[in-house]
Amino acid sequence: MGERADRAYEYFMNGCNCAQAVFLAFADRYGIDEKNALLLASGFGGGMGRMREVCGAFSGMVLVCGMETGTADLANGVQKAINYQAVRNLAEQFKEQNGALYCRELLGLTQKQAAAEGAAPAERTQQYYKKRPCPEIVRSAAEILEKEFGE
Repeated sequence: MGERADRAYEYFMNGCNCAQAVFLAFADRYGIDEKNALLLASGFGGGMGRMREVCGAFSGMVLVCGMETGTADLANGVQKAINYQAVRNLAEQFKEQNGALYCRELLGLTQKQAAAEGAAPAERTQQYYKKRPCPEIVRSAAEILEKEFGE
């Protein structure tokens, strides 16, 4: 699709976690520099701290959605509802394109297998990239965002 989806894919292939790759591809739109974008999204990788819960690529989407539709006005219930509905819409599109919202399901892991993995990230080798759907999931997430919020 677009340039941001390609950028997200490349960021992942260069070592970013899924959330970092997606969020970093859009961070410039909001005046967020690379370092801060990477820091903000860092804990969402591996399904939140490698717990294999909600996919990091989707978490990156939620960060972007917050920048697009969120509110800093804590009393603005209308805008909160708009943001929450936007997140739900993104989740439906993500699940439709990728089959699941949870990292462990996307990777074909049981909950027990996911728990046994531990916190240390896997080494990024050619074999790692061959067996993981993550690069294409990252691209898919960024494409959905491009469609929803423009490039």
